[in-house]
Amino acid sequence: MTPLVFHPIYSQLELPARHRFPIEKYQGIRDKLATLGVPAEHFKQPQALQAEQLCRVFNPDYVKQLVTGSLDPKAMRRIGFPWSEQLIQRSLTACAGTVLTAQLALEHGKALNLTGGYHHAFANYGSGFCLFNDLYLAALAMLQHPGIDKILIFDCDVHQGDGTAKLAANNPHIYTVSIHGEKNFPTIKQQSNLDFNLAKGTEDEVYLNTVDEALHLAINSFQPDAIIYDAGVDIHIDDDLGHLAISTQGVYARDKLVFAAAKNKGLPIAAVIGGGYQRNIAALVEVHLQLYRAAGVIPPA
Repeated sequence: MTPLVFHPIYSQLELPARHRFPIEKYQGIRDKLATLGVPAEHFKQPQALQAEQLCRVFNPDYVKQLVTGSLDPKAMRRIGFPWSEQLIQRSLTACAGTVLTAQLALEHGKALNLTGGYHHAFANYGSGFCLFNDLYLAALAMLQHPGIDKILIFDCDVHQGDGTAKLAANNPHIYTVSIHGEKNFPTIKQQSNLDFNLAKGTEDEVYLNTVDEALHLAINSFQPDAIIYDAGVDIHIDDDLGHLAISTQGVYARDKLVFAAAKNKGLPIAAVIGGGYQRNIAALVEVHLQLYRAAGVIPPA
């Protein structure tokens, strides 16, 4: 059994009309997996993190101001969400979900969260729909386990994992890889251990060769003990914010490459779904489902 981590709060956030963030997609993925026969007992529900836990990792003033609603309005605009208690509770639960996914991956070999990938969050500010960096939190949690000394964060979201790169820059136990659109958000890129900048309109063949090269370089040079995988689907040709031209089959092939590399090296892998911004939620859910097909949770299409 591959554990799947989900909480209904993932999709429970009231946003202004026409807001760019597709909050419904998380429940949509959960419902579709159930329709395709995934038993309820495969899903594990996280409990929200406490602000005190975040203060040990991120800037305490930032955490406290964000949680209490006293963060500067300009800083909230940079995040991209209107402040609400619901937003904070959802974020604390989503981050807990990624941490739980990481722990379950160490126990079961692989585990998947039905949200996650908040890689634009830095120690002292949030950005791009990201309040707290769940990938970095999950890596730190993995490093607490005996025999786990080096974590690879392999980020295939179309937007560079800038917050993750900055947070991990001085941590020799965490190795960051980002494969992203060169001319896309964020405007100012940070330096990951490995960065692969892709041109607008990149198609399947070039993209998959890049992923394969990045996997081999990262795994062979860093020799990680575990992988955290951000499987963003905003690389898809129909994504509103991606600017690449990757097919649904290309997304599936990418995810298969990552899982195969982990299996080949005997590495536990924790996956999150990352970004995806089609306004057609049903179509977006289908692209995200490629991750679960590649992991063997549901059959190939």
